[in-house]
Amino acid sequence: MATPFVADDLARTTSSARSWKSGSIREVWQGPPDVFQRNSTRRQEVDDEEELRWAAIERLPTYDRVRKGMLQQVMSNGRVVRQEMDVTNLGSQDKKQLMESILKVVEDDNERFLQRLRARTDRVGIEIPKIEVRFQNFSIEGDAYVGTRALPTLLNSTLNAIEGIIGMIGLSPSKQRVVKILRDVNGVIRPSRMTLLLGPPGAGKTTLLKALAGKSDDNLRIAGKVTYCGKEFKEFVPQRTSAYISQHDLHYGEMTVRETLDFSGRCLGVGTRYEMLLELSRREKEAGIKPDPEIDAFMKATAMAGQETSLITDYVLKILGLDICADIMVGDDMRRGISGGQKKRVTTGEMLVGPAKAFFMDEISTGLDSSTTFQIVKYMRQMVHIMDVTMVIALLQPAPEAFDLFDDVILLSEGQIAYQGPRENILEFFEYMGFKCPQRKGIADFLQEVTSKKDQEQYWFKKNQPYRFISVPDFSKAFNTFHVGQRISEDLRIPYDKSKSHPAALVTESYGISNRELFRACFSREWLLMKRNSFIYIFKTVQLTIMAIIALTVFLRTEMKYGGIEDASKFWGALFFSMINVMFNGMAELAMTVFRLPVFFKQRDSLFYPAWAFGLPIWLLRIPVSFMESGIWVILTYYTIGFAPSASRFFKQFLAFFGVHQMALSLFRCLAAAGRTPVVANTMGMFTLLLVFVLGGFIVSKDDIEPWMIWGYWISPMMYGQNAVAMNEFLDDRWSAPINGTSQPTVGKTLLDGRGLFVEEYMFWVCIAALFGFSFLFNGLFIAALTYLSPLGDSKVLLEDDQVANNRRQRTSNGEGLSHFLMILFTCLRACA
Repeated sequence: MATPFVADDLARTTSSARSWKSGSIREVWQGPPDVFQRNSTRRQEVDDEEELRWAAIERLPTYDRVRKGMLQQVMSNGRVVRQEMDVTNLGSQDKKQLMESILKVVEDDNERFLQRLRARTDRVGIEIPKIEVRFQNFSIEGDAYVGTRALPTLLNSTLNAIEGIIGMIGLSPSKQRVVKILRDVNGVIRPSRMTLLLGPPGAGKTTLLKALAGKSDDNLRIAGKVTYCGKEFKEFVPQRTSAYISQHDLHYGEMTVRETLDFSGRCLGVGTRYEMLLELSRREKEAGIKPDPEIDAFMKATAMAGQETSLITDYVLKILGLDICADIMVGDDMRRGISGGQKKRVTTGEMLVGPAKAFFMDEISTGLDSSTTFQIVKYMRQMVHIMDVTMVIALLQPAPEAFDLFDDVILLSEGQIAYQGPRENILEFFEYMGFKCPQRKGIADFLQEVTSKKDQEQYWFKKNQPYRFISVPDFSKAFNTFHVGQRISEDLRIPYDKSKSHPAALVTESYGISNRELFRACFSREWLLMKRNSFIYIFKTVQLTIMAIIALTVFLRTEMKYGGIEDASKFWGALFFSMINVMFNGMAELAMTVFRLPVFFKQRDSLFYPAWAFGLPIWLLRIPVSFMESGIWVILTYYTIGFAPSASRFFKQFLAFFGVHQMALSLFRCLAAAGRTPVVANTMGMFTLLLVFVLGGFIVSKDDIEPWMIWGYWISPMMYGQNAVAMNEFLDDRWSAPINGTSQPTVGKTLLDGRGLFVEEYMFWVCIAALFGFSFLFNGLFIAALTYLSPLGDSKVLLEDDQVANNRRQRTSNGEGLSHFLMILFTCLRACA
């Protein structure tokens, strides 16, 4: 008989066996465990982890919260999870991965991405700033020479300069003609509608775009007014509220495409993105809304000002198709780089990375094929429609596909607007005027030709009426009676309601970031350019080293006797030769500065940075180079030539040459900024060098200079350098022997006094202070010239004199008559034969 315990164990074993058996049967019939349920469980765990991480971010202070985002990370086991990241310190791989997640295929994903951005702000009721631009009774005129006088010859340039000087005091009337560029134009450019500016060359498109962007030339006379949201230019900063994209591609060839756009984005700042992000985060937190992680990370990464590299650069590179050449140098005349079409897109992207809400683009399709132009215009259209941007694009001959992307068209010809309004109504207007576009003719080409006198007749379709030429003023008057023109006139009559304007729409600050950040940005760029141009500095150093070796072999110590009056000539020659080499070594600064001025003027006028932020890093970063080059010369030549064998004298000569080199660099920089072109700057540089050498106290001594020219001696920087190095040598003890054993002045003082130089030891330090004072003065003048001067050059077109034009037409008609007579004579002779 089994015990109760044994019976219980046996029952338990039997029950386990039965349950295992039934479980095995169930597995056979029902299959393996549910894989989908296991995956959903794992996904639920991942979601829970993300919710916990997001909740942790939400609990952070505002400053830290807007700097943290959730980014996808691929783990070692292949799992894709979202982890908390600092968006202000994203690596290149993180940026690439984030851009791939939101813009995998740009053609398909860009519009969806912009809609996701807009949906986030709309969901919490945040209004996007909009800008409406109006111009009323707007006219621009300037002065220009006509006929052969307008040709840029040496004689004409000289006469123009003389007439300009005489005209300033009112003694001679100007021979320039008044040229009307824009004549009483009116219009409205609305947000969320992309406008095409059409017109033949010379119609005034560039002038109109620059005027709307607040960047008109100073020598033009402007009448009428341009308003943004009802406010005139004096009430805000138009250069930062809007962005003008020039048709000229001006970039530093030493920088890559990415570096160019990063620097632009760093200087232009982020505008109101940061403030909008704070308000957006606050409202979402109050409403308990969890944002889209990719959109949240993108907005946070692009709202942080002062970053050296920004995610907005990666976005612009991608939509402009520049990601394939992002790390290639832009290139210039001396350096191979990207293609012309890519360079044109860099010019566009340089302004797109900024926070502007109004864009005026001038011929952005030059060098691009029609397919690329279509894609870029399509992306611009998506940006305009979804983000409420105001945009005007001037194109010369857009393809029909690109033309159809625009909402409005402005047709400008001979300085007047022939049509402005919806693209759908433009053919209706010209049919109203009697002209019809053929079916197979591109509308843009038709619009370019219908206002031309020689091409207009072919489009006349009212066969029951005789054709007559309709001029541009006639088109302009007729447009005012057309229903589209009447609607625009009605809109302009009603003042803009300023209460509807968003307070963040117009920018009132001159620069996008603080002065400290501007200096840091320009300093880092200058250091980058110096590294990329290291060959120039190495070549200068090698050149100086070779000249130093030549100097120490010509003025060898064993041949340099000292102590007597007759021994001084060689030392004078060695000192003067050293001065010349040190000064000429700084002349390369002139060419390098002139070469970089066009880009500077473009960025200065667009308010990237002030002139001091550009000039100060150049000055500071050249100091170590100057220190090294002066040291090389003194180290190689001082003891080998046989100057005064004293350590203090060695360092004092080094200080003197360092001061001379600093002064020379500053002088040539100042001349480059004043000249602004290679020819003018080089001419001024050579003239200044000759003047400085002649009045420096060596070629002509002080006592031989005429009294009326003595002021030139005292303001010559080289005079102070010559005094410093000469006193340092000839006031040494080895030149202190009295002349002929008498109590007369020493040999050294006699030599100095004979050339009119200073003889007191303390004057050495006065001369050193003067050299560094000149360096400060020239650098100050350099920055002042960059601040107040504009680029040289006249962009006006060549105008033909009326009398010359009549003579030419008469000669042409006479030539045609003679040709016709000869043709008839030739036909008769041929018939007789």
